[in-house]
Amino acid sequence: MSIRTADLFDQFGTEVQVVEPLFRDYGGVSTFSGSIATVDVYEDNLLVREMLAEPGNGRVLVVDGGGSLHAALLGGNLAQMALDNGWAGVVIYGCVRDVAELAEIALGVRALASTPRPGAKRGRGVCDQPLYFAGAGFRPGAYLYADQDGILVAPRDLLGGE
Repeated sequence: MSIRTADLFDQFGTEVQVVEPLFRDYGGVSTFSGSIATVDVYEDNLLVREMLAEPGNGRVLVVDGGGSLHAALLGGNLAQMALDNGWAGVVIYGCVRDVAELAEIALGVRALASTPRPGAKRGRGVCDQPLYFAGAGFRPGAYLYADQDGILVAPRDLLGGE
């Protein structure tokens, strides 16, 4: 089914949160949706890698990188891993790298900016906890919808009738 965030907002406006328009589109697909999984890290992408190594089952990984513009939390290798493992997309409140590679991978990728500096690999952070940034809350199991108009978060699957 085609996703149009404007139409979803028109139909479910009281139920959805609109994510502030801070994010750039870096992925090979601009429209994606799925159940949310979360990671909260700061300039350290080891937990991002660990999550993306798991079966995605069409989920979207939402990463709170604290808004840091100093280190990338996703690059071409991790994006390809995510696609291979069945993730629909990744939304990062932080940076990515390997922008030309990301554009060739059929994965939704949104982030604040790009930088060539990679993230550390210390494993500091937490997974599967509620996050709040860009004016919206991201709860594991909620649903995220993204297209060229922006990003919405809903407490349930608006397209599947859960």
